[in-house]
Amino acid sequence: MQATIQSINLIATDPDVRSGRPYLIGTSVTVADIAIVKLHHAQDADGLADWFGLTLPQVYAALAYYYDHKKTIDSQIYTQLRQAQKFKEQRLGSKDSLLSR
Repeated sequence: MQATIQSINLIATDPDVRSGRPYLIGTSVTVADIAIVKLHHAQDADGLADWFGLTLPQVYAALAYYYDHKKTIDSQIYTQLRQAQKFKEQRLGSKDSLLSR
């Protein structure tokens, strides 16, 4: 008997959507968005579904994709956070300014 491999097609990448980062089809939510909230806000699958207005299959697909591509997505998250920090420093002054003390 030959096994039939089933695919859950809920994740896509498109250079014109969210800078080419993997996202949930039909949403603007990236896999990295899900990972950040899971890791930094300690949300379980139900909490993530509520947070983003997603279904559980969407959340589990995003988490499966994240763990299968963890190194790449963690790098994307780090880059995103670093860019946000640079933007914040530009808007509020350098980290050595009086505003950051």
